[in-house]
Amino acid sequence: MDIQIPEIGESIIEAKLAKWHCRDGQQVSKDDLLCELETDKITLELFAEKDGIVHIRTTEGETVPIGTVIATLEENSQPDETAKTSEAEAQAPEAPEPEKHKKPEPEPSVKPDEPPMQKRQETVEPPSEPTETEAPQPGAPFAEPEEDLKEHETEERRTRREPLSPLRQTIARRLLEARQQTAMATTFNEADLSRVLDMREHHGERFLERHGIKLGLMSFFVKASVEALGEFPIINARLEEDAVVYQDFYDIGIAVATEQGLVAPILRDAERLHFAEIEKRIAELADKARQHRLALADLQGGTFSISNGGVYGSLLSTPLLNPPQSAILGMHAIQQRAVVRDDKIVARPMMYLALSYDHRLIDGREAVKFLKRLVELVEEPEELLLE
Repeated sequence: MDIQIPEIGESIIEAKLAKWHCRDGQQVSKDDLLCELETDKITLELFAEKDGIVHIRTTEGETVPIGTVIATLEENSQPDETAKTSEAEAQAPEAPEPEKHKKPEPEPSVKPDEPPMQKRQETVEPPSEPTETEAPQPGAPFAEPEEDLKEHETEERRTRREPLSPLRQTIARRLLEARQQTAMATTFNEADLSRVLDMREHHGERFLERHGIKLGLMSFFVKASVEALGEFPIINARLEEDAVVYQDFYDIGIAVATEQGLVAPILRDAERLHFAEIEKRIAELADKARQHRLALADLQGGTFSISNGGVYGSLLSTPLLNPPQSAILGMHAIQQRAVVRDDKIVARPMMYLALSYDHRLIDGREAVKFLKRLVELVEEPEELLLE
């Protein structure tokens, strides 16, 4: 049977064969991982549909059109015994040849009053002041000059050149478009997460027992974002030529880091999900992203995005827009900082928040008010639980 590049989406016409996980002529079983494919939007894996022997036709790194036969699967067959024997023989270490019996060579006779030549050469002293142009003395041992390694490394700097993957090319192109084709601006604020952390500490164990998943931070920010987007619909809208398209649904993109780059699978209809449903759905999308199992539908659309750089230790950053979305929220690391509460300086777990927005559509006033409202909801999470 043929192994082809599958239909992935209408806008995807080719794919790059990133890596083979089997060898040509290898016996595989059903559901074994065969290869990884990369497109300009997603990465995915192909698995064996049946038992058989794989015959590879496309090499790693090659980009081919959708529908191309990249390999064939010879069904219900076993590897050729001769080939297996040859392979085993090739991998077996060679036995050392037996040493042939050699007669010891007679030692040269030396007269008692004449020292050996070797000893005479060893006693020869080099010239006291050698020069670069001076030729070696006859009979003296010749030594190769040592190479200056440092000089060699300075002349030839060690570099590696690897082609960009289709996904990384798309990420680079879209980030550049976000800079060139939008009037991006960013506003900042900070949130006191004391109540959120207390709620997680007091109810986290019961939440886990009841729902089978931990109560994370992201569900609070998703719920707060949906609530604030409902109050400021322009943040959830998008520009389309000379019109504003208001979107009365909330598909939230959650940024996930993978080995190939950052992707933002979509949390559909987030306004209809409770805390546990949000946590489970985010975990499923993140797992699919890291295992290269995201479908194109998981990435399409989206009205608003959230990126949490705090998990990597980022204290403050400016998130970039994901067009055609008009805004993105950036979360950051939680730090114990000194703040004033009731005229007293106290330590509180604080997080900086950043909202990047398209200034062509969103005025600074709406952006600032939206972020301020989101901070209020996060600092008083009980309001989110009323639903």
